[in-house]
Amino acid sequence: MATAHNRAQREEIARVVLMPGDPLRAKYIAEKFLSSLVLINDVRNMLGYTGMYKGKRMTVMGSGMGCGSMGIYSHELFNKYDCEVIVRAGSCGAYAPDLQLKEIIVEDSCYSESTYARTYSGYEGSIVYPDEELSNRLYAQAQQHGALCRKGRVHTSDCFYYKKKEDLEDLCGRKGCLGVDMESFALLHNAAVAQKKAAVLLTVSDHPQRKEKLSREERERSFDEMIEIALDTLWTYAE
Repeated sequence: MATAHNRAQREEIARVVLMPGDPLRAKYIAEKFLSSLVLINDVRNMLGYTGMYKGKRMTVMGSGMGCGSMGIYSHELFNKYDCEVIVRAGSCGAYAPDLQLKEIIVEDSCYSESTYARTYSGYEGSIVYPDEELSNRLYAQAQQHGALCRKGRVHTSDCFYYKKKEDLEDLCGRKGCLGVDMESFALLHNAAVAQKKAAVLLTVSDHPQRKEKLSREERERSFDEMIEIALDTLWTYAE
């Protein structure tokens, strides 16, 4: 049962899905970590692959950028392809002054000013939460890997570029956000509405206050530790 955005048939997508934002990162992950690989989607170049990881079946698929794109793909995976678990593994910008480049954040909540949830389901809140069990497993797996990692709240923004100055005292101080991405809020809300499991694992790719950032090549290919943590956690849910 293909959709306007995904040519895969229902049986071609696994019950557990790893979702990086960048479809080229999805390709990299699939080719490096999965065996018996099958390309299941290339509509609009939003690449998706299903294969085997340590003997269990998984799908890796890009989400694109922003709540709108994540909202489309995660909605379809949960509601049209019967996926049960999605982990977003992506990049984020740092707010907290002590965050380091390549440090990993496991989200315990997500704040946003986005109207996505209100438009999608009528939800009026500004904070959404991951599945607690899944989030805890990600954090435990990160500790087992010896990764530099912390749990905390992340801000999901609808804008990458700003004409106004961000209020970091409010976002980081009063609202407690460690960093910022553009997709988490939509994924976590869609999962909650569908009564499915979702969680988010992010690697710090830039620190604007310190004018530090990873290169495009590093952003695409240097997140292997985060990817292994996500895959090893998803493995416990896979068939």
